[in-house]
Amino acid sequence: MDAQVVSLPLMLLRLVFLLCFFFSRLFSSAEAASAPTLVSSLPGYDGPLPFNLETGYVAVDEENGSELFYYFIESEGDPRRDPVLLWLTGGDRCTVLNALFFEIGPLKFVAEPYDGTLPRLRYHPYSWTKAASILFVDSPVSAGFSFSEKPKGYDVGDVSASLQLRKFLNKWFTEHQDYLANPFYVGGDSYGGKIVPFLTQNISEGTVTFTRYPFLIDGYLVGNPRTGEEGLDYGSRVPFLHGMGIISDQLYETIMEHCEGDGFTNPKNALCAQASDKLDRLLQEVSRPHILYKKCIYTSPRPNDGTAERKILKEEPAGVLKHQPPRPPRYCQNCCNYLLHFWANSNITRAALGIKKGSVEEWLRCHDGDRPYSEDIKNSIKYHRNITSKGYRALVYSGDHDAVVPFLGTQSWVRSLNFPVVDEWRAWHLDGQSAGFTITYANNMTFATLKGGGHTAPEYQPERCLAMFRRWISTEPL
Repeated sequence: MDAQVVSLPLMLLRLVFLLCFFFSRLFSSAEAASAPTLVSSLPGYDGPLPFNLETGYVAVDEENGSELFYYFIESEGDPRRDPVLLWLTGGDRCTVLNALFFEIGPLKFVAEPYDGTLPRLRYHPYSWTKAASILFVDSPVSAGFSFSEKPKGYDVGDVSASLQLRKFLNKWFTEHQDYLANPFYVGGDSYGGKIVPFLTQNISEGTVTFTRYPFLIDGYLVGNPRTGEEGLDYGSRVPFLHGMGIISDQLYETIMEHCEGDGFTNPKNALCAQASDKLDRLLQEVSRPHILYKKCIYTSPRPNDGTAERKILKEEPAGVLKHQPPRPPRYCQNCCNYLLHFWANSNITRAALGIKKGSVEEWLRCHDGDRPYSEDIKNSIKYHRNITSKGYRALVYSGDHDAVVPFLGTQSWVRSLNFPVVDEWRAWHLDGQSAGFTITYANNMTFATLKGGGHTAPEYQPERCLAMFRRWISTEPL
């Protein structure tokens, strides 16, 4: 379906909806929401912020007292016209500050040794807020500063967390009606990319009930996304690692012959098991998020890890820091992940962000298996097909040096949707040089690679990723 044909009904539907919604507000009052915090400065940043930042909570499970925390950064371009993007990060239960500070947000940490003082921040010139307002949400409950008053509120999964996000959006847009007329997109990467198509479909089906769902969706984007289908997500590692010279011809041939489907992740015979062990040992020699970077330690504290370093902030910490991450070498790409732990656990930072006292004792970058979580979306590919067949726009992008979810698997399932090609495989350019390669299908889906990108492509190729995003979100060809 042609993008221009789709855009006109969406514009008319949005106008009709806005009228219905505003009239409904005359006769009913929305649930009261916590007052947001307008943040003009942040600890570690020198001077006032060069963008508008709002933080706040939205209740998504009143029975258990569950609230999702958000960071809303207004577009640095034209916020009254630019799209609004909801962004979800990967997991398990990781904070959306990963995306804000390390990928697509307007701030980054200054990479320097931690000395006990608050880490310093700097402006990031390749933020996606150059082209859109971004709503960063800590989801699911327990990620980042999102919390639940009752333990039962932490027992969520793919589906329930998605439904809570839909409720979050309903309430957020009710309190931010100035953005109802803006184009709206949902985006995410890694595990978040698995949630995005399900949430997008859920939102698109709910828009018919105007007074309950005060927002319309124009499309979605996912980066190096998981689908939930392990044979597809991880099975593509074998040809990827072979093509990159990490495994030999002989090992590749053995796996292809003796490990059917995703058999190498769950070997069913001795030859496959032996080959899988060799594969694992060779894969351990490289950095999975980006195979050309130095291999580094995982910089998120693991619960009940008695070996974690016990370093105390010189500024007053928010509480006793029991689960501090191990310190990575300075040459590591993820060295600033270590700094984030101390920045977020400072009382000064929490006061600036408007964090509710007692809601989160110790902030963790990720929760790895310490709380229940149901991976109940087994395969998200059908949701991609459902949404795009209705004409919604979609961008699927992959850093081409990622060994976590290699681009080969993503390219494969995009092609399996069996939509006709409208723009053949070609290079896309930045400053006269190829920045990656792309192909566009008749269902308004564009697939693009980022040359030199890793699992979180904007972390490794920020300038190229901004160029890709800016063009796509503006409905321009890459």
